[in-house]
Amino acid sequence: MIRFILVVIMVISFLVFSIPLLIAEWIIGRFNQDLKSRSSLAIVNWAFRQVIRLAGTKVIALGEENIPTDSAVLYVGNHRSYFDIVLTYVRVPRPTGYVAKKEMLRYPLLVNWMKNLHCLFLDRDNIKEGLKTILSGVEKVKSGISICIFPEGTRNKVADTFLPFHEGSFKIAEKGNVPIIPMTIVNSAAVFEDQFPRIKKNTVVIEYGKPIYLKDLDKETKKSLGTYVSGIISDTYFKNKKEYF
Repeated sequence: MIRFILVVIMVISFLVFSIPLLIAEWIIGRFNQDLKSRSSLAIVNWAFRQVIRLAGTKVIALGEENIPTDSAVLYVGNHRSYFDIVLTYVRVPRPTGYVAKKEMLRYPLLVNWMKNLHCLFLDRDNIKEGLKTILSGVEKVKSGISICIFPEGTRNKVADTFLPFHEGSFKIAEKGNVPIIPMTIVNSAAVFEDQFPRIKKNTVVIEYGKPIYLKDLDKETKKSLGTYVSGIISDTYFKNKKEYF
């Protein structure tokens, strides 16, 4: 339990003691939004690195050279753990917003940092509001902010399986004209969820696939992007599980 307690203390301490930083970021944003985005990214990355260190998590990152650094991208990944966000966010090369469930809006301070980081809040029960969120994501990538989405729609609680990828998730890449980066995460649930509420020292493998440019895909593949990208992630998942675990 000691790792869990340390992580909780770290998160709460960061949220409380970062209030002056939130005020400073608000002031910076009044004059320079790009500087605010980059400074918020650096601050939260520092906090997430401390969480990873306290959790005792070793990350093996593969394929980071596949991530374009000259444009925004749409990261698409499988989702088994709350740690998926922490472990992947520290590796993004540019400001990146995550698509989160709207229930996250109820947590003060945390939601302020999420908004600073360009996160979007999805109402999974309201199609109209969900469409607005996707359109907001399109505007983000057009402005140079990458977006990360877990198209299974929720954390998958069954090991070594994948929920169907929602096709609407890929509209951000299609309408925003940015590449898709398949992001395969292996063993993240072993850090926390598999022995909840304990946090266990473990290894996680994250592999970034080659960018998928929609203009290079045939018509039939474009119609079933969810299945296509899910297939890439599934193949990569079982390859890395066999190699590392």
